[in-house]
Amino acid sequence: MVVWIILTAVLVAVAMRGTFGYPTPDRPYRILFRPEVACLAAVSEAMFPPGGHIRSSGLDADLPAYIDRWMAVSQRRVRLLMHLLFFFVEHATLLFPAPRPRPRRRRRFSSLSPEQRVAVLEAWGGSRLYLRRLIFMSLRSILTMGYFAHPPVLRQLGVAPFAIETPVCEADLLYPPIGMLPADIPYTRGDLTTERDSTPLPLDAPLHPDFAEPAP
Repeated sequence: MVVWIILTAVLVAVAMRGTFGYPTPDRPYRILFRPEVACLAAVSEAMFPPGGHIRSSGLDADLPAYIDRWMAVSQRRVRLLMHLLFFFVEHATLLFPAPRPRPRRRRRFSSLSPEQRVAVLEAWGGSRLYLRRLIFMSLRSILTMGYFAHPPVLRQLGVAPFAIETPVCEADLLYPPIGMLPADIPYTRGDLTTERDSTPLPLDAPLHPDFAEPAP
């Protein structure tokens, strides 16, 4: 009887730690749960803080929304693994406490101070345990993809794509757009580009509309 009482108390404590006390997201998410949004926002801020070499922070890039969109088009197995990854990162302080001050070292990752979050991630990245380093690299890879997909980040790095006119070549008459049928090929021989301008684009050429800075 005592064992069941202890086990029930542990399960209740785990359930409360994993579900209660999280803020309501400022937008609806298709895949991510409320605790995962809070965890990813905290990790984003720790990995890509404001005031760095790149002006845009992880929160400016809205990395939770990027990951939610990515998970929505991923396979079910991939989504499950990512859910497990985010849950483990959020609650891993139970096994690997954050640095001082006590007694808040075992709080959820999203509840730690900004300094503690950075220290926790640094400890994971430099851990002697391969599994901890692997988990950290997986998390960092996911967030880095979202960060470098953010148009302002690409503009600040000088790698945002230019607006160019794509020529129509012979191959465009043979292959349909990805995911479509041969009958959906939109070009005919009359659309072939006969003259091509080989002049290099200047460095101040207009950017692609999806990456250009919005007009004030």
